[in-house]
Amino acid sequence: MLDAPLEDAPLIDDRLLVRDGQGDVALLAGRNRMTGAIAFPLPDDEDRFETVTLPREGRLWSWTVQRFRPKSPPYAGPEAFEPYAVGYVALGEALIVEGRLTGAPIDRFAIDMPMTLVAQAFTRMDGEVRTTFAFAPAVLAA
Repeated sequence: MLDAPLEDAPLIDDRLLVRDGQGDVALLAGRNRMTGAIAFPLPDDEDRFETVTLPREGRLWSWTVQRFRPKSPPYAGPEAFEPYAVGYVALGEALIVEGRLTGAPIDRFAIDMPMTLVAQAFTRMDGEVRTTFAFAPAVLAA
């Protein structure tokens, strides 16, 4: 379940996200040292990949609505399920990242909409709260 972000909630995975000095999150990826290709999330192979921070701004490439509770595992959210938007956001020339969409009613998202990365609290089935990421319309997230 996505909730308002909590600054003190631990990151869902420290190889996926990093916090900057203002508490904002950024996505971590890996640049292949031989080919320059970007991989997300950050691969474990530190010899082959150097850590890079992905752009926080992008454009909504495609999206849909998740209208039923996903199979568990991997779904780790609460039993009570509410539909949510999920999309692919093109982050500059780097790559396209899949993530939840937030910050607007489901019917207000549109292809090519400017998006920005935002922190979101995720409450697991066991009640533990972690910080994850989502994308919000840039004009609403500012």
